[in-house]
Amino acid sequence: MQIPFLSFSGQHDAIREEVLAAIARVYDSHWYVLGQEVEQFEAAYAAFNQVQYCIGVGNGLDALELSLRALNIGSGDEVIVPSNTYIATWLAVSHVGATIVPVEPRLDTYNINPDLLEAAITSRTCAIMPVHLYGQACEMDAIMDVAYRHNLYVIEDNAQAHGAAYKGQLTGSFGHVNATSFYPGKNLGALGDAGASTTNNAALAKKVRTLRNYGSQQKYYNEVIGHNSRLDELQAAVLSAKLPMLIEWTGQRQEVAALYNERLASIPDVHLPAVAAGATHVYHLYVVRTSRRDDLQQYLAEQGIGTLIHYPIPPHLQEAYRFMNFKAGDFPIAENLATSCLSLPMWPSMTAAEVDRVSDALHTFFKS
Repeated sequence: MQIPFLSFSGQHDAIREEVLAAIARVYDSHWYVLGQEVEQFEAAYAAFNQVQYCIGVGNGLDALELSLRALNIGSGDEVIVPSNTYIATWLAVSHVGATIVPVEPRLDTYNINPDLLEAAITSRTCAIMPVHLYGQACEMDAIMDVAYRHNLYVIEDNAQAHGAAYKGQLTGSFGHVNATSFYPGKNLGALGDAGASTTNNAALAKKVRTLRNYGSQQKYYNEVIGHNSRLDELQAAVLSAKLPMLIEWTGQRQEVAALYNERLASIPDVHLPAVAAGATHVYHLYVVRTSRRDDLQQYLAEQGIGTLIHYPIPPHLQEAYRFMNFKAGDFPIAENLATSCLSLPMWPSMTAAEVDRVSDALHTFFKS
């Protein structure tokens, strides 16, 4: 049995007619940018995420950047980010000209360690950007407490955690203005690039809307130097068709993760993803740690089982950030995760038999 890393078949087959009807509706409308489909999806996603406002943009990176710009964060400012994250989190800070200040994660949850935040704060710190990595909510009460005491903004990177919660409150609703991605592989994915900012602040929502559309609220009248980053009608319509299924798909992901937890618990050299107290995990990815990661990945590939490494090079060691003069050893937990983490196959309609096939292969590898 061949097991891909990710399969869309179960999800897409179930809503094929709804998605095709949505595409046809946009095609026949003759209106393709910033129309009813975007407005309807923004309202629906805001309601789902339990926030007042959702502003659709071109992709998740733009959502992060425009959220920072809406807060007037730029040159001379510092933004605290995780040392362990996808590089988009760092790129957004660089795009606005601010300085990146990395903070290490907890080894067991992979998320930023709130206990380390205060030591990273200086007189130039303006914001904290927690990332709900792999689908698990960060420890937001501690993060928000630090931000409140130091008068800092919080911008959540919620690209991987649609529907996750911390102590009952959904990710993407804690920060002053937050960002998410609807890249096709996300838990709620479009058929191309797409993203959004979420907020409960009307003034910030207005700023993001203006920035995404050339700095304009009224056509040909430009108030600020803006961007062209607009969620298009086609992607909005597809997302609207998928959104009603998200809770069901999340439950299926959690069932797959529970099966993995049960099947893999007895392997000594495999560290399963831990979930922090008060947090929920929507398992965008199911990431394990092992000292034999590379050999395991090769073995699984030989068995016809797809895996990925998220992420093989931490941001501080990327060529793009050589100018910051970081070196190996500066962020040892992020570096540990980069050499030990392996993402196993995970998708909503994955069957128990497929989980067993992957789990049996891990058992065989470690017994050998």
